[in-house]
Amino acid sequence: EMQRGNGLISYNDLKNYTAKQREPMIFPYKKEYSIVTMPLPSSGGVLLPQLMRMMEGRDLRAEGFHSVASIHLMTEAERLAYADRAKYLGDPDFFKSPVEKLISYQYLQERMAGFNPDSAGNSEQVKAGIIPESEETTHLDTYDKEGNAVSITTTLNNWYGCKTVVGGAGFFLNDEMDDFSMKPGVPTMFGAIGGKANEIRPGKRMLSSMTPTIVLKNDKPFLVVGTPGGTTIITSVFQTLINVLEFNLSPDDAVNKPKFHHQWEPDALYMEKGFPDTVISKLREMGYRIEPRSAIGRTELIQISPTGSMEAVADGRGDDAAEGY
Repeated sequence: EMQRGNGLISYNDLKNYTAKQREPMIFPYKKEYSIVTMPLPSSGGVLLPQLMRMMEGRDLRAEGFHSVASIHLMTEAERLAYADRAKYLGDPDFFKSPVEKLISYQYLQERMAGFNPDSAGNSEQVKAGIIPESEETTHLDTYDKEGNAVSITTTLNNWYGCKTVVGGAGFFLNDEMDDFSMKPGVPTMFGAIGGKANEIRPGKRMLSSMTPTIVLKNDKPFLVVGTPGGTTIITSVFQTLINVLEFNLSPDDAVNKPKFHHQWEPDALYMEKGFPDTVISKLREMGYRIEPRSAIGRTELIQISPTGSMEAVADGRGDDAAEGY
């Protein structure tokens, strides 16, 4: 198919390709939780701990679910994290990303030091921190009676990948090359900006946003979660976790209540339908450019009780399903 379509991938490229097994990103959240997620080259493996740790010392519950204050705080954390993504994250086999520094409490406190509770940030002024040195994705979660939990995300990237079906084989080729930075400052189809860390190199894996995640509570599986959605994947998983762990929402509400998204560039706060007009008006007064949009992600969630019973939720934004026996 490559030869027929004048493609660049050779037989030896395919022959020499091997899957990489990497250590997951595992980080604590408060006293009782341990969060396990996908490491680089998934940017979710850095941004999720950044976002969760920027929230950890804040009393979100007191601010209130979907209040102006909580949306503002979480949005500004997202802005900072995506700025770091653009500069510092790439395939660890080719680029030494300062992960430990990026997710350290001291660094994140420094990043949040400029947070103004009364006004929106400005992405032209917000840059990556200083470190010395489609949404046609598929996600599934499963949990069995033996206690095995799996969260897996796989993707073609854009709708129908590159829209090429391999003759006689019946499957689409993906267009994951778009997840590389073609050149500094040029956005991907999802608007993500990148630079040297994620430049195209032979044999290199492109930066992803996939964030399949398992949360342990007192060392036992508690949440299995993930979503499709391009660059909105990370913020959707982040908000779903905050909805459960901080706002005590039910699994159904944690998944299906309206979500919002900010990724530094473009400097816009994307919001689904369903937020109160008073909240949107106040956010605009604070300086946010609000962009209404359709479904953000399609989050799947399994919550496991201490007794082992499960509650599974399929996102109402798509043709998703949840079943058990």
